[in-house]
Amino acid sequence: MKEINNIALADLPLPIKSLFTGYLLVIGLGLLMAGAQIMLTHGMADGKFDLSVDDIVYSYHGNRDAKNASKLEAKLNGSMKENAPPEVRLAMIKWVRAGAPESEWETTIRPLVVENCDACHANIPGLSNISKKEVMLKLAAVDNGASIASLTRVSHIHLFGIAFIFFFVGWIFSFATGFSTLGKSLLIATPFAFLIIDIVSWWLTKLEPGFAWLVIISGFGYSLASTVMIFSSLYQMWATLFRPKKIDPASLQ
Repeated sequence: MKEINNIALADLPLPIKSLFTGYLLVIGLGLLMAGAQIMLTHGMADGKFDLSVDDIVYSYHGNRDAKNASKLEAKLNGSMKENAPPEVRLAMIKWVRAGAPESEWETTIRPLVVENCDACHANIPGLSNISKKEVMLKLAAVDNGASIASLTRVSHIHLFGIAFIFFFVGWIFSFATGFSTLGKSLLIATPFAFLIIDIVSWWLTKLEPGFAWLVIISGFGYSLASTVMIFSSLYQMWATLFRPKKIDPASLQ
């Protein structure tokens, strides 16, 4: 097989190997951090530390069922269930299902919040201060998932930014040996294809939750392809340094 410019990764000058290696190591670490960030954001959408189809649905489509249709009601029936008396939870849930009328905020709901929730929510950093009306109204709204504006912003950032990552990883891998031309071409193209599927599936899941599977499959697909290219490239650049050198019998004579 004829390699690009007849140069293989193992034959690159040491400075170029160092450049490529530094880039691949940083990108590999970045991909690991991206995975951790996904687990801590989308992975916690259903209140559990894992990444499931429900997490994807809640993140992009939202939770639009009659029960737990708002983030506030979901919390009152979930992680916050044991932190307020049943009558308090019932009063708040009725308020939410009635459309969270502002006329009842000062007279009915806010006193309940101050008495039962402020000890944590008004004093612990990172928790929403639900004694503020605007915060409570936002939590009481029906959870429709990611907004169109948010999807548009994140989509273009991912398409531009991640495409650059895949381009340089693929370019370095194009100097690899031991792969057929077709196999190498397909492997280089795979992350780009799955990236497009990933972004499109966000929008499809926003409309129909059944497409949430595509988000998980596409993310796994481009991660696996990138991992194969990164490790293959690193191995081919440096494995020759640890192989014993062949001794020419003629040199011993």
